[in-house]
Amino acid sequence: MTQDINVLALVKGEERYVFLYDDSRRAETLRTLGRFASNPDLSFSWYDAAVLSQKVRQNAIEAEQQPKQRFELPQN
Repeated sequence: MTQDINVLALVKGEERYVFLYDDSRRAETLRTLGRFASNPDLSFSWYDAAVLSQKVRQNAIEAEQQPKQRFELPQN
């Protein structure tokens, strides 16, 4: 069985913020966004955290709406 990995990316000037997480780690990802936003050494703002948090939540809604696989097919 394969596990899907979600990717969030933010480009701010020369900086790149890339977050990889699976569905079981959504809450941890949201907390990480908050920690990054509260870090004065980063250019990552609370606005950035809010926008990316919304994307995490939207991704969760879309994942729940996708039909569940009834069985697994062998991979070639």
